[in-house]
Amino acid sequence: MDIVVITAIIASLFLLIGLAEPLAIRLRLPFSVVLALLGVIIATGASFLLTTTLTNAFNEQAAAVLMLPIRSNVFLYIFLPTLIFQAVLEMNLRRMADDWVPILVLAVVAVLVATVFVGTALSWTGEIPVAAAFLIGSIVSTTDPSAVVAIFRSLAAPRRLARIIEGESLLNDAAAIALFSLFMGFVMRGIPDPTIGTALMQLPVLMLGGALIGLLAGRAAVAVMALVSEHELAVISISIALPYLSFIAAEQSGYASGVIAVVTSAMTLNFLGPAKMSPGIWSNLRQIWATLAHWAGALIFILAALLIPRLLGDATLRDAALIAIVVLAAFLARAVILWGVLPVLTLLRLSPEVQRPYRVAILWGGLRGAVTLALALAVTESAFVPPDVKRQVGIMATGFTLFTLFVQGTTLRRVIKRLGLSKLSPLDAALSNQVIAVALQQVREDMAQTAESYRLTRQTVRSEAKRFAERLNDAVTKAEESDAILDRDRVTLGLIALAGAEREMVLKAFHDREISARILETVLTEADRVMEGARHAGRVGYARAGRHILKTGPGFRLALILHNRFGLSRRLERLTADRFEVLVAQRQIIAGLHGFLDRRIRRIHGRRVADLLHEMLARRLEEVEQALEGMRLQFPEFAEDIERRMIRRTALRLEEREYESFYEDGLIGAELFMSLNQDISARRQRFESRPHLDLAVQKLELVRSLPVFAGLDDAALKTLSRALVTRYAAPGQIIQSKETAERAVFFISSGAVQIETAGGHHRLGRGEMFGQMNLLMKRTPRTEIRAIAPSTLLRLDEERFRSLLKRSPSLRQAVRDAAIKRGIDPEKLDLAA
Repeated sequence: MDIVVITAIIASLFLLIGLAEPLAIRLRLPFSVVLALLGVIIATGASFLLTTTLTNAFNEQAAAVLMLPIRSNVFLYIFLPTLIFQAVLEMNLRRMADDWVPILVLAVVAVLVATVFVGTALSWTGEIPVAAAFLIGSIVSTTDPSAVVAIFRSLAAPRRLARIIEGESLLNDAAAIALFSLFMGFVMRGIPDPTIGTALMQLPVLMLGGALIGLLAGRAAVAVMALVSEHELAVISISIALPYLSFIAAEQSGYASGVIAVVTSAMTLNFLGPAKMSPGIWSNLRQIWATLAHWAGALIFILAALLIPRLLGDATLRDAALIAIVVLAAFLARAVILWGVLPVLTLLRLSPEVQRPYRVAILWGGLRGAVTLALALAVTESAFVPPDVKRQVGIMATGFTLFTLFVQGTTLRRVIKRLGLSKLSPLDAALSNQVIAVALQQVREDMAQTAESYRLTRQTVRSEAKRFAERLNDAVTKAEESDAILDRDRVTLGLIALAGAEREMVLKAFHDREISARILETVLTEADRVMEGARHAGRVGYARAGRHILKTGPGFRLALILHNRFGLSRRLERLTADRFEVLVAQRQIIAGLHGFLDRRIRRIHGRRVADLLHEMLARRLEEVEQALEGMRLQFPEFAEDIERRMIRRTALRLEEREYESFYEDGLIGAELFMSLNQDISARRQRFESRPHLDLAVQKLELVRSLPVFAGLDDAALKTLSRALVTRYAAPGQIIQSKETAERAVFFISSGAVQIETAGGHHRLGRGEMFGQMNLLMKRTPRTEIRAIAPSTLLRLDEERFRSLLKRSPSLRQAVRDAAIKRGIDPEKLDLAA
C-alpha cells in the first residue's frame, strides 16, 4: 500500500482521536466507547462503499481503510507495553504497597476465576475444544479500569477503594496475559485438552522470569539515566526504550512473561527514578508517557474496531448464543469476587468495606477493551492456530467486548445515578450552601474594588450590584435554612481540607527543590494517609495516621537487626538518613498549614473549629519535633549537615527566583540569564548529594562523657571503649523481654528506655544504665525494657562489667543510686563480686 495513503489514514485517525474526547464528554459516554463506535462506523461505511453498486468512486479509499497493514504484533509489541508502562508510572506504588494483599489476591483470583468459569462454560457446550475455551477465558478476563475508576474519582469515592480497583485491574491484565501465553502455546502445539494444573505449574515460572528481567532492565536504565541526568531528552529517550527492550527480552527468552517484565521495569523506574533526576525532567517524562499512552490507547481501539466487521462477518445465531454464555459466565465470575472474596478480605481487615452500590458499579463497569481486542487479533493472525479456533476466538472475544462497550459502557452513568452514587450527601449539600455564601461575600468585596478601579458608570455598577445582592441573599438564606452541620462533621471536613493542602504544599516544596525527590513519594503518601484517616474516622483517624510516620516499619527493624547482630550498617544508614529528612520536611509542611487554616478554613467552619484544628496541628508538630530531637541526640553532626543543606537549597531557589524576576522585567538579557542559571545549576548539583551518615560512634568520646565512668584514667577508658559494643534501638523496640534477660549491662549514650516490672515502670535517659540488677541480685523481678525514643546503647558483657566494678568507685556508687531509685536495698547487691 502506498505510504502516502497510509500516512493520510493515520493522520485522519489522529484527527478523530482529537475530536472523540470532547464528543465523549458531550455525550457523557466513556472515551473508549466513543472510539470503538467511531471505528465500527468507519469500517462499516468502508465495507458498504467497497461492495455497493451505487458508486465506485471511493473504492480505493475504502479498500485502503479495510486493508491497513496493521497486524497483531503491532498491538502486542508497540501499543501494549506503552499502555502498561505508563499506567504503572502514574501509580502511587508506596500507597498501593499498603494494600498489596487485596490487590494481589483480587488480581490473581479474579483472573483464575474468570478463566475457569468462561472456559468451563464454553467447553461444556461441546462446540469449542478445552484449550480454545480456556484461551477465550483468559482473553476476556482482562478488564479496562479507566471507565469505572474515572467515575469513582468524579463521585469522590473512597480513594483506597479506587486505588485497589486500579491496582487490581493492572495486575489482572498482567496475570491474564501470562495465562493467555500458556493456553496459546497449548493451542499452537495442538494440545486440545490441557489441565488447569499444568498451566498453573508454568505460570509462576513465567511471572518470576518476567519480574527478574524487568528488575534488571529497570535498574540498568536508572543507572544510565543517572549518568545523563542533566540531559532531559537523553533521559526521556532511555525511558522510552526501557519497556520495549524488557518486553522483547522476556518474550524471546521463552521462560518469562513480557507483560510482567514491563510492569516490573516501570515499578523500578517509579521507585528509583525521581531520586536520579530533577523534578522538572521527571515531570516532563511522565507527561510525555501520558501522551504516548493516550495515543496508543486510542489507536488500538480504533484500529481494532476497524477489524470488527471482518471478525463478525460470518457470525451465526449459534455464535450469538455462545457469546451470551461468555457474558453470563464472566458476570458470574466477577460477582463471586465482589460478593465472595471481597467480604472475606474485609473480615480479615485486609481490604476496606465495599458497600453494595459500589459493588454493583464495579460489576457493571468491568468493561473490556484494548487488551482484549489485541489478544484476540494475535490469535486470529497466528499461522499455527487452526482456522476454526481462530474464528471462534475472534467472534467470542469481539462479541463480548462489543457487549461490554455498547451495553455496559453506554448505561454505566445511568446505573451510577440509579444507585444514588451521583448525589451529594446531606452533609456535602449543607456545606455546599455555606461555601457558596462565603465565596459570594468575598466576591462582593473584590468586585467593589474592581468596579472602582475600572471607573465604571454608577448606573451600571448599581444595577449589577443589585442583581448580585439578590443572588447573595438567596445563597445566605439557603445556608441558614439547610440542616445544621455538627461541629464533629465540620472538624472532619476541615481535616480533609488540611490534608489536601498538605499534599499541595508537598508538591510545591518539591517543585521549589526544598525537599528532595528521594523522599517525595514518602511525604506524599503520608498526606494521602492522613486524608483517608480523617475521612474514615475523623479526629481519631487523622491523629492516628499522623503518628504513622513516627513509627518504624519492619524494614527499619530488619536493618537494626542486620547492624546489631551482623555489623551490616549500609541499609540502616540509608533508612535513618531518609527518616531524618522526611521528619524535617514534615515539620516544615505542618508548620505552614496554620496559615492555610486561618486563610481558608476559619471563614467556612468558624473560629471554634479552627482553634481545635490549630491544637491538633500543634500536637502533631510537637510529636514530629520530639522525634527529630531524639535523632539529633543520636546523630548531632548529621542533623546539622542536613539542616545546613536545606538552608542552602532554599537560598539557591530564592536566588533563582530573583533572576527570573529580573529577566521577566527586562532588566537582564537572555544570555546573562542563561549564564546565571548555569551557575545556579552547578552550585545546586553540589548540594544534591546527601551528607554521609556514619553510624560508627566515637565510643571513646562517649565513654568520657558518661558520669558513671568518671575517675577512670585514659588507659582504662581506652580499654573500656574497645570492649563496649554499640547497639541502636528504634522507638517501641523491646531490648529485653520478661522471658529472656541478657547477661550484660547497657549504658544509654542517647535516647531513653522504659523499664516495666510487676511493681510498676520507670524511665531512664542519657548517662544511665540498665541490666546490672540481673547480674548483681540473686533473685531479680521479671523485667521488660523497651526503647521509647531512638536510642544509642553501649553494651558491656558480664565479665568486663564485674572487672570494671571492682576498679571504679563511681560506677559502684551509680549502681547503688540506681537501686535506691528502683526501691531496691543496695545491701542486697553483690557489689564485691
